[in-house]
Amino acid sequence: MTNPDTSRHIEVKDGSLTVAAAEVAASQEAGGTVRASLHAASGPVPPGSRASLVDAVMDLPEVQTSARLEATVPLGDCESLQRLRERTEDPATRPAGSTALVDAHIPSSRRPGAGRDLAVRRPPRDITAHRPRQVAEGPQW
Repeated sequence: MTNPDTSRHIEVKDGSLTVAAAEVAASQEAGGTVRASLHAASGPVPPGSRASLVDAVMDLPEVQTSARLEATVPLGDCESLQRLRERTEDPATRPAGSTALVDAHIPSSRRPGAGRDLAVRRPPRDITAHRPRQVAEGPQW
């Protein structure tokens, strides 16, 4: 079970519709590993939404202080995979069922948003991040 103090839920919205979301869990020590699970809505998603989600994940303070990223991305989500390659170092990608697993190093010298070479500027999307609520008290399995 992830610690709710180090877990976040991020959403990218197009109007009132959530078009992409991620669950992010960071280790409690600086320089540790952060795990992210990225998802997009089924059907057509506005171009740039998946890349915006990756940027939102990579710009989180707890991600910036981590050394490694382990991410799951839907197999075939080329936009997210490409942005992860741009924002990380030495990414290794492998298929696992209906997902792609990405293991990569997080650049330590990169400040949030610094050094990104974005060929196309996209309109800003509504991106929200929040910590998940604890649903029930009791034993954690």
